[in-house]
Amino acid sequence: MIRNYLKIAWRNLIKNKGITFINTVGLSLGICCFILIALFVTDEVSYDRFHEKADQIYRINSDILFGGTEMHMAVSSDPMGATLKKDYPEVEEYTRIYASEGSKLIRKGTELIDEYAIAYVDSTFFNVFTFPALKGNPKTALKAPNTVVLSKKAAIKYFNGVDTAIGEALEVNNTLYKVTAIIEDMPKNSHFHLDVLLSMANVDYNFGDYLSHNFHTYIVLKEGADYKKFNNNFREVIAKYSLPQISQFTNIKSIEDIESSGNKLEYSLIPLTDIHLHSTQNIELSTNGSIKYVYIFSAVALFILLIACTNFMNLTTARSSGRAKEVGIRKVLGTEKKSLVLQFLSESTLIVVLAHSIAIIFVFLSLEWFNNVSGKEISIKALLQPQFLIFLILLPFVVGPLAGIYPAFFLSKFQPISVLKGTLSKGGNKNSLRNFLVIFQFTTSIILIIGTIVVYQQLNHIQTTDVGFNKDQVLIVDNSGLTNETRKSLKSEIEQFPEVKSASFAGYIPVSQSARSDTTFNTGSVNTADNGFNMQYWRADYEYIETMGMELIAGRNFSRSFGTDSTAIIINEKAVALTGFDDPIGKKLYKTIGKDDKIVYTIIGVVKNFNFESLRQDVGPLSLRLGDNSWRTAYRFNTADVEGFISKIRNKYEAVSSELSFTYSFLDDSYLDMYQQEKRIGTIALIFTVLAVIIAALGLFGLATYIAEQRTKEIGIRKVLGASTAIIVKILSRDFIKLIVFAFCIATPFAWWFMSSWLRDFAFRIQLNWWVFGLTGIITLLIAIITLSFQTIRAAVANPIKSLKTE
Repeated sequence: MIRNYLKIAWRNLIKNKGITFINTVGLSLGICCFILIALFVTDEVSYDRFHEKADQIYRINSDILFGGTEMHMAVSSDPMGATLKKDYPEVEEYTRIYASEGSKLIRKGTELIDEYAIAYVDSTFFNVFTFPALKGNPKTALKAPNTVVLSKKAAIKYFNGVDTAIGEALEVNNTLYKVTAIIEDMPKNSHFHLDVLLSMANVDYNFGDYLSHNFHTYIVLKEGADYKKFNNNFREVIAKYSLPQISQFTNIKSIEDIESSGNKLEYSLIPLTDIHLHSTQNIELSTNGSIKYVYIFSAVALFILLIACTNFMNLTTARSSGRAKEVGIRKVLGTEKKSLVLQFLSESTLIVVLAHSIAIIFVFLSLEWFNNVSGKEISIKALLQPQFLIFLILLPFVVGPLAGIYPAFFLSKFQPISVLKGTLSKGGNKNSLRNFLVIFQFTTSIILIIGTIVVYQQLNHIQTTDVGFNKDQVLIVDNSGLTNETRKSLKSEIEQFPEVKSASFAGYIPVSQSARSDTTFNTGSVNTADNGFNMQYWRADYEYIETMGMELIAGRNFSRSFGTDSTAIIINEKAVALTGFDDPIGKKLYKTIGKDDKIVYTIIGVVKNFNFESLRQDVGPLSLRLGDNSWRTAYRFNTADVEGFISKIRNKYEAVSSELSFTYSFLDDSYLDMYQQEKRIGTIALIFTVLAVIIAALGLFGLATYIAEQRTKEIGIRKVLGASTAIIVKILSRDFIKLIVFAFCIATPFAWWFMSSWLRDFAFRIQLNWWVFGLTGIITLLIAIITLSFQTIRAAVANPIKSLKTE
């Protein structure tokens, strides 16, 4: 029986090649989009789940509010992990990652390579995390000082192989480390990616300070422990360990003192498997994703699939009149309704299986392109994973009935007598469901179009907004590995180039992932909870403000003419607001450097607020003090021959050191790198929006075909009575336009709510303008009119004699 159904189904598909082609293409595109987004979502939710104890591992987050400065950090103090393990039996193990020192120079033969995927870790690192070993025993590999564990990639990079690396010495920043173990490369779906793991014993740090937060700390809780309840213990930890250190240089004696002054010191645990999608902390080890985008793209995937299924329903019912006599004859011959339903479901499933096969081919062909767009590294093997393979096998047998259930029951309900008499009476109002489907298609499409326009508006705003410094035509050159004398000499020589307007040592630059240093200042000589506040504390030279294109709005810059500038400080407008000074120039700020010692700074200038983090965050308080930060040099230049300018600088650097690789970047590129996620989201949204609109247009074409067929005789009569082609096109299109307008009215408030919610992630954001919605409405109407024009004009110009000759 099934074989017979499939044979008849195949013959019908071959017979109606045009409709079959449109159906298949629409479904193929819909299923392809659905699979690609499913791969994206599956990859996003898989982060850090490969560790054996993934469900027991938690990271300690810090949330601090002091003097109006709010900090949300993915780091905590260095003794926090050990303290929790010592005091609370629920804690099985802890480990720390110290990555605050940034990149390091590693020697390979005569070459020095700047390595960024490097950090110090505790010897317990492999007791917490699961990374398979290729050589050596990672659990004991980092117990001694001057030891290092390499990834497979790093072993090949520095020693040309795994076997040749083990036991060898690796020179890192002029210190030799023994390679004691080799591990597999860390999976891409990890929230950190390190290739060189150095022993924590080599860190030069003032350990034991509960108030200095620089370590990513992870703990393993015993099975069954509730991490939310465990969070309550942090209040006790603060009272027992943090407060004694705070009270040494302030009048704060209790947690109540902190809270009564409007300040906050809190710690909390976040599950390891939640970090990638749910963490909103600063100082992450890599760029995280967002659960919001997972939800959005999951909804988009489902909507695109439903739009494709809707197309199938519309196109199938559009051909209903061609199948009406077939149904009538089969019913007269005794075919049951159940058999007809199964017959039509077989046809829909066959089309879906065919479309599904084509969609798999589309996925294979587009996966590399999709990876480039989304920033992923999803391989074809992901399709062959057991869970995803089951999903792929079941998909056509879910989509098939979903797409075919309405057409099957619709066609099977034809009354044989009415059909064979030439009247197609289906009973009831069938327009309601079809109208709903068109409204659903275009409501979704309009929301996607508005969303895409708003995303690109915000990205343009990010690129063009005044961020308080001039990011254009600034070259940043890495000085790692050079002596201070060489750095100064190179800077002086290159400053003489005619292309160079100014040059500055710029270890601190106003983009995320650059060097950061925050500390506590007080407006009074006696430290209290009321006069203290945290702010960024950057070292800058005399040319820094000019080179970065910042603006002094009060006072003066650092000057070699003033010998007292070693204790001078320049603050931004935000810091001025926190001090409460009406006229800050000449006022004093106090920085505690020990139990009793203080440095007294004199404010000599105020710099206009500039965004030193992304535009997702408000500008925080910041200070500049005279000092050396020469590990990078910034050159503000003015030339059209950028390549030639870089070549001249490269020659200068290579002349003083043939071992070092010349590494540079542009400040504007570094700035835009902060918004890679938004750029990728915008590109993905644009692509899937276009595809959704194309699929929706196919559905509208199907419905136009159906209506034109239903009204063939009406059109013929109107033409005989003198109706023009324009009037007939207007009559046929009018109802569709009403549906599009109705869809627009539904979509607009939803789109406004969704995009307002998305924009709230940015402290600096655009306003939602009415013209965005108006433009979307015009675009949608134009798409609908163009789609309708082909079929309505074709029906309007048809010879009325052909449609009326049977009457």
